[in-house]
Amino acid sequence: MVVETSMIARRCERAVVTAYRELRQVGTPDLNAFTACTTLYRIHHPESSLNEARRLVSEWIDHHVVRGETGPTPGCECP
Repeated sequence: MVVETSMIARRCERAVVTAYRELRQVGTPDLNAFTACTTLYRIHHPESSLNEARRLVSEWIDHHVVRGETGPTPGCECP
């Protein structure tokens, strides 16, 4: 299953959502994929706390993957 993510403006958000989808496609358990994506977000944003990273990653996964929304989401201010 290929899902278009190019409408996601922030690079970190796009990276997180793409990584989550690809990890799940190859059979990675949900919690492991979520943990990996939280780590990925913190690589983009080392200033972020673990709790902040978890909150944003869960919001992005819920928005783009679970609900299939394409509009903007709350999050960081990076491009």
